[in-house]
Amino acid sequence: MDIKQLQNQPRVTTVNSPKTGSATTAESTQSAIVANSKDSVVVSSQAQQLQSLQGKISSLPDVDVKKVAEIKAAIAEGRYKVDPEKLAGNIAQFEADMNDINLEA
Repeated sequence: MDIKQLQNQPRVTTVNSPKTGSATTAESTQSAIVANSKDSVVVSSQAQQLQSLQGKISSLPDVDVKKVAEIKAAIAEGRYKVDPEKLAGNIAQFEADMNDINLEA
C-alpha cells in the first residue's frame, strides 16, 4: 500500500478499560460512537463537478442508435469496408491501454 494513501485513513483510538463483560464493551462502543459523531465531510468543488458530470453521462444512452443505423445500412448496401491494418492497430492500442491500467492498479 502506498504510504500517501494512509493520510486519508480514519484513525483508530483504543480505549483502555477493564474487561469485565459485554456491558462494558457496549458502553465503550457507545462512547466511541458519540465521540465520532462530531466528524464531518466536506466535498470539494472538483468532486461536486465530477458528480454532476457523472449524472449527465449516466443519462446518455449507452448506444448511439443513429450511428448503428448508419452502419447497418452501409453493411446492407455493401458500402461498409473494414481496413484490417487499422483494426489491428486499434486492437493493439486497446490491449496496451488495458495493460497500463492493470499495472497502475
